[in-house]
Amino acid sequence: MPQSRGASVSILILPAGPADAEALAHVHVASWRESYRGLLPDAYLARMSEAGFTRRFRRALTYPGANEVTLAAAGPDGLLGYAQGSPSRRGRSGEAEIATLYVLKRAQGLGLGRRLMLGTARALAAQGAGSLMISVLAENRRARGFYEHLGGEPEPARSERGPGGALLQEVAYLWPDIAALFTR
Repeated sequence: MPQSRGASVSILILPAGPADAEALAHVHVASWRESYRGLLPDAYLARMSEAGFTRRFRRALTYPGANEVTLAAAGPDGLLGYAQGSPSRRGRSGEAEIATLYVLKRAQGLGLGRRLMLGTARALAAQGAGSLMISVLAENRRARGFYEHLGGEPEPARSERGPGGALLQEVAYLWPDIAALFTR
């Protein structure tokens, strides 16, 4: 019998490893196609390759960089989402960044995004991060609302090159005190 969106489902949040590469690639490609239709070129989304992303995930999880964290949300039918974090690409001392956070559409509304975000933030804080940031497409209203609900402070939009060289607007959300996330 199908469960309602609010029903209790046994979902574990756990560290991902190289054996999870194929499942992570599936979640990545599927969630991009679900989330970015209309925001990114359809041709780019159609060309995304699970095989290519499997190789990237396997390499990244076999040889992780310093202080990198990858957590996966695993349900009875496989992986439903994941998050990756590391020290911030901006190079600010003590600042960590969640570079990716994706949940399959069928699993949205179950609290997985929040659990992945908090788990990744806790792991990064345990490694010494004092603040946290995440970037999102300015037009991705659903994600922006999620980060604002978690107390993220939006920075001014900035232009970034996206797939195919298209100029996109991104907004970074900042938690100046990473510990503030844990009280929400």
